[in-house]
Amino acid sequence: MTKFKIKKMTHEYIDDILQIEELCYGEHHWSRESFLTELNNKISSYRCILTEKNKCVGYMGIWKIMDEAHVTNLSVHPHFQNRKLAHVLLLSSIDECYKNKIKYITLEVRVSNLKAIHLYEKFGFKSLGVRKKYYQDNNEDALIMWSENIFDKKYKELYDRIGKDLVEVKNDK
Repeated sequence: MTKFKIKKMTHEYIDDILQIEELCYGEHHWSRESFLTELNNKISSYRCILTEKNKCVGYMGIWKIMDEAHVTNLSVHPHFQNRKLAHVLLLSSIDECYKNKIKYITLEVRVSNLKAIHLYEKFGFKSLGVRKKYYQDNNEDALIMWSENIFDKKYKELYDRIGKDLVEVKNDK
């Protein structure tokens, strides 16, 4: 069984991340410069999920703005999908939100990305609107999704229940 760990994203993982981007999004993926800019952005926080051989096979980014977090991206290499690694990344980001007293999490997701929508719904996110023609590559609409207040007792119970079902991951700071 492959073991994974979560670590803060650094420059050393950019090539792995760009490979994931290309496999997941084709020619319409984020550039090297976009990720390098995010690493220097004071409000952003990015994490990678690593294999035992220190290869990044998934990543997630958030922007922390006052008491809200905005998910910028969440992707897992196709060969590592369906192992709940996206769940682990999302839980790790929620942990960070708890530590930073961030109450709400928001994101946009393609209306056609049913797998991602189901993931976010599992984590208690609700669709609260649509951004028309949000994605420039094909003018696809985006659902705007929000979490409930993550400090609410009901949300914490959901968070705890999801966490119990996941693979063992070592959290490195």
